[in-house]
Parts: sequence; structure tokens; C-alpha cells
Amino acid sequence: MMSARASFARALIACTLAATGAGSVRADNAPGVTATEIKFGQTIALSGPASAYSVVGRAAVAYFQMINEQGGVNGRKLNLLETDDSYSPPKTVEQTRRLVEQEGVAFVFNGIGTAAQLAVRPYLNDNKVPQLFSGFGIVDPEHYPWTVPFFQIYATEASLYAHYTLQTQPQAKVAILYQNDDLGRSYLKGFTDGLGPEHQGMIVRTASYEVSEPTVDSQVITLQASGADVLLIAASPKFAAQAIRKAADLSWKPTRFLSVVSSTIAGVLKPAGLDNSRDIVTAISNKDVTDPQWRDDPDVKAYSAFIGKYMTPTDLSSNAAAYGYQSAALLVDVLGKCGDDLSRDNLLRQATHIDNLVLPLTLPGVKINTSPTDYRMVRQYQLQRFDGEHWKLFGDLLAD
Repeated sequence: MMSARASFARALIACTLAATGAGSVRADNAPGVTATEIKFGQTIALSGPASAYSVVGRAAVAYFQMINEQGGVNGRKLNLLETDDSYSPPKTVEQTRRLVEQEGVAFVFNGIGTAAQLAVRPYLNDNKVPQLFSGFGIVDPEHYPWTVPFFQIYATEASLYAHYTLQTQPQAKVAILYQNDDLGRSYLKGFTDGLGPEHQGMIVRTASYEVSEPTVDSQVITLQASGADVLLIAASPKFAAQAIRKAADLSWKPTRFLSVVSSTIAGVLKPAGLDNSRDIVTAISNKDVTDPQWRDDPDVKAYSAFIGKYMTPTDLSSNAAAYGYQSAALLVDVLGKCGDDLSRDNLLRQATHIDNLVLPLTLPGVKINTSPTDYRMVRQYQLQRFDGEHWKLFGDLLAD
């Protein structure tokens, strides 16, 4: 019997090495699509406080270049228009409207930034433009059916940290640093809900910050003064690194949970100090491409070869680049299943009918599934701890 990964590989080859002459588009509702091209757009922080995320876009662009060199998807080349929104919701709205109304893109892909992507969600849904595989962990198919995120669900991730705390430190005092937007508030709610009503008193102090602030030093000082021995850092990369370093400066050594959006070694832990970052815990669904345990893994070897050809050696140490690579592979699979019907209706249909897809770089046992009523793609997680050099998995694969 063919494995799920072999099936994915065969499907990808079939897409990229399809017949040279693509047929005409079988739909009136197919803007951005010609017989030779699929044009789509992305908004991402190429500058500003969250510019560390720019590597996600560069990896996706490189992946699509590779696919185009192999013949494209069903004979069509992929044309991604990447725009800089500086992690600013007003700029995201401006750039998204330009992509849709002036550039005529078929859909938008993997926009980065929770507040930014939520800001354009109503516009895209009102205009029935697919918002495919956005990089934020909030799903609401009932009210926003055209928005299909591709990320760990923030609240679920945070609830795992709460459960682990109850198991290992049932008498703990918890402090939470969170970004004052839907990203941070989702982690705050998820951790609170994970504790349950009878244990919510364990949270002794919370502190929020705005992305416009220069540092979170004062917030960390306030949290440390609470006497907490558990700290949840629900922050984007720049501020997560600051929080880790400031806690170390204060000689504060609580059990620390770090949001997955900031778990990159190159972009967060190194700037914070590798020794300062030792023993931090996070949850993940993908292989850490920097960990020697995966050195001989076929997925990681293929990824390393990709980085070597299309990107830079520095990018190899970035799990954010791996996320861009993986999300691009997901899109190629969905576009391939659309066949010659690249209407927006069919794009949404295929994105919401994914069945047991095994993407490259996922942990063993992790499969992607969606349905029209349940858009959660990532449903399996595993905890990992940083040992000063690499993330080390521990415990069992946890299913949501």
C-alpha cells in the first residue's frame, strides 16, 4: 500500500510535470488565472517590528520558483505578488485592496500577522476572495468561510501549556506576558481555559504590550515582582527575545512557555542568548530542521537541498523559513487538486476538503485535515524543550 507521504510526492510530481498545454479555465469566477499563469498575493512584514517574519515570504517565493522550473502546476506558472505591510493593519488593508482591486489576484496566500490578517478578513469575505493558509491561529468558518488559516491554533497551544503546568507544578503561580491583540489574547484565553475554573487563581499577574513599544522590560519587571514561578511568553519575535533576556538579567528562572510564533532559534533564541533560553518549552507539529536527530530524515535532506539551491545558509537555521516552505507545498497540493477549475469557489472547496495530507517536515503521525465546518489543519502537537543548542521533543504526540 502506498504511504501518505508517497501519495503526496506522486501527486506533486503529477502537478508539476503535467501536460505542457493547459486547457482554458472552466469558470467565469477565476480572476488572476490564465492558460499559463496563476497570480496571487501576499502581505507580510518585510520591514518594521516583525520583519523577522520576512523569511517566511522569501521561502515561499523560492519554493514557487522551484515549482515553476519543474513546469508549474498543471501547466500554469505560479506568480506570487509579495507586498510589505510592516506588520501594520492599516497598511495590510491598503495592500490587500490593491492586490484584489488593481492587480486582480485570484486569492491571497499566507498573510503574516494576526492583527493584520484579521483586519482584512471582513473585506476578503465580503468579496468572496479566498484568504488561504494565513499565518495566524484563529478559525471561524461560520462567520468567515473564505478564511482558511494554516497554523497551530493559539488557544489550543496555550491550553497544552496549562495542562502541563497542572501536571508538573499544580501549586504554581503563573505570570503571562501577551501582545495586546488577538494573538496575545488568544494565548491568554487558551491558558486560562486550559486551567479550568477551579485553577484560574493560579494566574497571579498578566501584562500586555503594544507592538509600537520599544521594549517589554517594564512588563517583565512587573511580572517578576509577582513571585510567579511559571511564565507564558505570548509574544512576537522581537518582544519574545527581549522578555527572555530581561528575565535572565533579573536572575528570574521560572518555567517558561514560549509561543510557537517565536520559537525560531535564529530569530529569537540566539538574540536572547542561547544560555538564557535554555529549558524554554514550546509546542510544535513540525520537525526542527536544525536538530541533528533529523539529519538523515528524507524531508529534512530535501529541505536542506532546497535551501542550498534557492536561499542562504543562514536561512537553513530558521524554522520560519521551513514554515514558508511547508505552506507553499500545501498550496501547490491544493492547486493541483483544483485541476483546470481555478474559480474562487473551487479553490475554497479544495482547501476545505483536505483529507489526511502528510506535508513535508511534519512530525510522524501529524496529518492535515479540513472540512467545511472545521478549518483546523493542525490537530497534533508535541512539547519540546530547548537544551541550549537544539529543541528536544518530549512526551507523546498530543491530539486536539
